[in-house]
Amino acid sequence: MVVATVEVVLQTFLAFVAILIYARILGKQQVGQLTFFEYVNGITFGSIAAVLATDLSPNSTWVHFLGLTLFAALTWAAGYISLVSRPARKLISGEPTVVIHNGKILEQNMRKMRYNVDELSMQLREKNVFDIGDVEYAILEPDGNLSVLLKSQKRPVTPADLSLSTVYEGVPTEIIVDGEILFENLKQNHLDEKWLLEQLQSQGVQDVSQVDYAVLRSDGALYINLKQDNLTNPVDITDAPQSPIKVDK
Repeated sequence: MVVATVEVVLQTFLAFVAILIYARILGKQQVGQLTFFEYVNGITFGSIAAVLATDLSPNSTWVHFLGLTLFAALTWAAGYISLVSRPARKLISGEPTVVIHNGKILEQNMRKMRYNVDELSMQLREKNVFDIGDVEYAILEPDGNLSVLLKSQKRPVTPADLSLSTVYEGVPTEIIVDGEILFENLKQNHLDEKWLLEQLQSQGVQDVSQVDYAVLRSDGALYINLKQDNLTNPVDITDAPQSPIKVDK
């Protein structure tokens, strides 16, 4: 029993390390794309790793490890071929398919994709579209997502439509996470710790360890979220009895 336990522990560790390394090599395509091929590929990859971790048959560990390595190599090769060859990419990942054109459902394309009206309606509702007649184009992507282009008269008005100028909005930069200052991010924004401490003190924060999260907005303002923020009447949308809690501001 002890020997079997040790073998499972070692094999599980080997499987974990192998998946960690191979997943880093393969990149984010397993999670990011999730085409049908990637979905099946990910399940198979995990299944081989599970067998590697738990199969105690004699001399089976390295056989399963070899299979896992070979499968990872084939996955990488398929990804590389898809990257350099458009025909191969179309064969492996599939192509987007138009399912709505000018408010009309294209039933023939739907049948080819084995895609029904209920699924279409659900994905349209997820895009806040409740009237198919408002849709100019709806395209079913290879990863199963639905891209929707509304008719021009049904789209929300934008500042460009009204010829209004707008202020640039960049991506906020994390400055403090879990009470730790990210000095590299400060440096990239040409700021230093002295400036940060002054900003904290101006907002009534005396110690960096009190801060759960702080980001530098594109307008130069510092948003601070403390680890403990007390509200006298926190909003509760449930009907369950609640004990007093501390809620973020």
